[in-house]
Amino acid sequence: MNLVDSTGWLEYFVDGKNAALFAPIIEKTEELIVSPVNIFEIFKKILLEKDEHAAMATVVFMQQARVIEISSMIALQAAKISYEKKLPMADSLIYATARMHDAIVWTQDAHFKSLDGVKYFDKG
Repeated sequence: MNLVDSTGWLEYFVDGKNAALFAPIIEKTEELIVSPVNIFEIFKKILLEKDEHAAMATVVFMQQARVIEISSMIALQAAKISYEKKLPMADSLIYATARMHDAIVWTQDAHFKSLDGVKYFDKG
């Protein structure tokens, strides 16, 4: 399984320099999970930069993958990860979701860089 962090989703949607690195993962929806945190972050960013219609279209696209709701177990694991790794809440929830579903996190966010189970790409 795979989970693309918000930085990867944004790179894909804007066809950025590293978009080709994220495309095969994002487009293989049967092996992709999505955190509601990612949906929040992407919806908000597209809403700010474009409009609500574009933001909703993006979310519909993301929901082709399996959305993993934030359970109490994920929240507790995320809190522990946040405490131990000094990660922000959103990153901790995303990382805990991935860990609990044996998924690799694909990202450009340096917060994840040194964590196990992460494919990190430098923004350059």
